Amino acid sequence: MLSTTTPPTPTADTRSAWFRHDRFGLFVHWGLYAMGARHEWLMSREQMTAQQYERFAARFDPDLFDASEWAAAAKAAGAQYVVLTAKHHDGFCLWDSALTDYTVMHTPFGRDVVAAFVDAVRAAGLKVGLYYSLLDWHHPDFLIDGFHPQRDAPNVTELNQSRDMARYREYLHGQVRELLTHYGTIDYLFFDFSYASGHNPPVWGGKGAEEWGSAELLTMVRELQPGILVNDRLGVPGDFVTPEQYQPDRPMERSGMQVPWEACQTLNGSWGYDRDNTDYKSVDLLVRMLIDGVAKNGNLLLNVGPNGRGAFDPNAEHALAGIGEWMRLHARSIRGAGASGFVPPSDVRYTQRGDRLYVHVFAWPFGSLHLLGLADRVEYAQLLNDGSEVRFRVIDPDTAAQNLTQGGQPAGTLTLELPVRRPDVAVPVIEIFLRDANPAE
Repeated sequence: MLSTTTPPTPTADTRSAWFRHDRFGLFVHWGLYAMGARHEWLMSREQMTAQQYERFAARFDPDLFDASEWAAAAKAAGAQYVVLTAKHHDGFCLWDSALTDYTVMHTPFGRDVVAAFVDAVRAAGLKVGLYYSLLDWHHPDFLIDGFHPQRDAPNVTELNQSRDMARYREYLHGQVRELLTHYGTIDYLFFDFSYASGHNPPVWGGKGAEEWGSAELLTMVRELQPGILVNDRLGVPGDFVTPEQYQPDRPMERSGMQVPWEACQTLNGSWGYDRDNTDYKSVDLLVRMLIDGVAKNGNLLLNVGPNGRGAFDPNAEHALAGIGEWMRLHARSIRGAGASGFVPPSDVRYTQRGDRLYVHVFAWPFGSLHLLGLADRVEYAQLLNDGSEVRFRVIDPDTAAQNLTQGGQPAGTLTLELPVRRPDVAVPVIEIFLRDANPAE
């Protein structure tokens, strides 16, 4: 007999459990702007009309696109979820939308990218995420504002008189419904972005929760995909917060309570493919950013921007391969880990998973590393990259420093005896097995 019991509605904690465990995702910004190869905001920066920008759609035919290769690169890098820009601010749709002809299906390429992406990411065993821009610089009913490409047109007032945000809002909701009903389970939804009053810097004609119909939109999203995670950019609270292009200096809070968060970061300052931008972050820096976020109970969503032919450029491939090599040896200091109550020394980040404390050493010291509050708390220590034992001792605070003898350390300090030669990894990690998982009160 079939059960008629309605399954319980997932709570915010149950929805975000996988997210808080996995810690690392890959963002993929891809669309017509990849052909321009000069930043994803090029339509706005260069104040193109919709007709001028449409020349890219007429030539969009990315013959090297292979969603399985994208998913494999993400998995090899250690990412556990992948997020694709189904539609960015330019309004171009990477799926077969019934609500507009401005889609990938009406280009020489003629294939549903979202469908291929979802299938490939699922097949790789990764979580599926989609990005949807609330802005739309192509739609005839989207009111021109301070971000819009036509913001400096001499007849802006006249142009806006024929536009109707209610019609655009219906379109927006309809497209989100398509994305959440045509492709099976979607684990993650990234809306982008609100800029109503209070936005810094101020933007004339700004738009927020009222313009998007955010309350109704979020209700629909929850009804269609009860387990989905939704970010905080609708102008109403979401499941997690999204600092962009900076690293928070502490765990993030809302109303005094810690919340899940995710720093979205680029490889070179641009989200879309930007051919002439060579300001790439080093692998070491990217790994440190990942560690730093997890040490503060956060995630990293690292972006790549495939080029106009649909492939990752060599710089992105190098970065992902480098992170993947570090994650191959150190993933257990990231996945399932979070902030620790123990206080690390300078140039060190702690993450903790149960009774294991992970000491990420950003600046390798000579000989000794002193860890406050860990004396008599440690059963064993080892370098995580090769499983080699790290010996440790407690130096009596009253020990006088001599020519060849190190002086005393504050009471409760554990001293690790480190090799002189730094392990040849992006960031060395020492795995400590604790007698008691919780810091002393």
